[in-house]
Amino acid sequence: MSKANAKQFLAENHDRFITEMKEFIAIPSVSADSAYKADILKAAQWSADKMKAIGLTNVQIIETKMHPFVYGENLSAGPDKPTVLLYGHYDVQPPDPFNLWKTEPFEATIKDDGYVYGRGTSDMKGQILATFNAIEAVVKSGDLPVNLKFMLEGEEESGGPSMEQFLEDYKEMLACDICLNPDAGMASPTQPSINYALRGIAAFEITVYGPNADVHSGGYGNVIQNPANELARVIGKMIDDEGRVQLPGFYDDVLEMSAEERAELNRLSDGTEDYLAQTGVPKLFGEKGYTPIERAGGRPTLDVNGMISGYTGEGGKTIIPAKASAKITTRLVPNQTPEKTAKQMRAFLEATIRDTVRWELEYTGGATASISDRKSKYVQALSDGLEEEWNTKPIFERSGGSIPVVGEMQKKLGVESVLTGFGLPGDSIHSPNERLHLETWTKGMRALVNTIYNLGA
Repeated sequence: MSKANAKQFLAENHDRFITEMKEFIAIPSVSADSAYKADILKAAQWSADKMKAIGLTNVQIIETKMHPFVYGENLSAGPDKPTVLLYGHYDVQPPDPFNLWKTEPFEATIKDDGYVYGRGTSDMKGQILATFNAIEAVVKSGDLPVNLKFMLEGEEESGGPSMEQFLEDYKEMLACDICLNPDAGMASPTQPSINYALRGIAAFEITVYGPNADVHSGGYGNVIQNPANELARVIGKMIDDEGRVQLPGFYDDVLEMSAEERAELNRLSDGTEDYLAQTGVPKLFGEKGYTPIERAGGRPTLDVNGMISGYTGEGGKTIIPAKASAKITTRLVPNQTPEKTAKQMRAFLEATIRDTVRWELEYTGGATASISDRKSKYVQALSDGLEEEWNTKPIFERSGGSIPVVGEMQKKLGVESVLTGFGLPGDSIHSPNERLHLETWTKGMRALVNTIYNLGA
């Protein structure tokens, strides 16, 4: 039996794969909302059943303090073959706001544009199914050329609070040579990508307190400090006019990109036109000296995610609010750590906020950045597998987002991750009308078959 047989299996079972996608998408496995707890468990059980059906053994649903992990393996290739750990998450983002969806969010709907719409189609139930289907095709077509372990988590969209302890507790069971993670995407339907670096994150909430209660702005304006004014002033000082973050020592540990790496990132485009088209802004802004594509994946950031203060209802209310708060995240690059960034944030606030107000800083969590060797044999196996299907070399990308498990695996398991995936930039992940391009998904399954055989060789 051969790779050709595996691809024939994929073609013959394509309709079944679509049916199974509809089943999986129909389970509203939202990890962030306790109202969906039963659906999370249902999705975990569906995943476990699917693992058994495709030829994995030792399948387990492992409880954690939040949502369960699902594990399965096939170690039939033997000790002289590499062991590949496959990662995925079966939880999804909340569907809100419902009124902006053009289809039912938990009903996989195929449209004439060649996309299937529904929450989780692209992020990442569709990617999990592509991997399941490729494994099944290889197993049903002969001997598995590598040892496989498959780990699914159910809380990635909630920050993965159980991941660190899970990796610690099951370190021996998860031991592997490389992790293949399909929780990424492609540059376009005709241009495959390999993601070799992810930014980390540090999240904060800053609260500034003024008077004991809201007071009349006419009676107290210009007499006491307005906490909303002060918070806005302080936030305005966090980034200078050249786009550089002003936390003390923020750039001290930043791993700089090499000239060769920067050239590869900009090989197709510097990203300007794409970012303008995707966002609708009149002009881009960011750290000087770097192209948009470099800034988006290879440079650290600081962003306000939300601000709350005072009266925000209809009409006016002339008050000085009692407090103001903001949620802020920094995206970190390799060698930066969230713990050190938290100290830098506190030092900045201590030096900047006036003593006319009281304030609190809460560090709400973080994850380390990760970077993998682009020239490793495992990356080359994936690169060749993608090129065979798309007839073009994949581009190497750095992701602006964070996938905490990748950094945790480097720390806990000592293993690098190779990231790929078959989602596209316009898939609206985390937004209404999430979608997945079916032709790209289908080609992706064949590319994964190629990669499995390449890894075995």
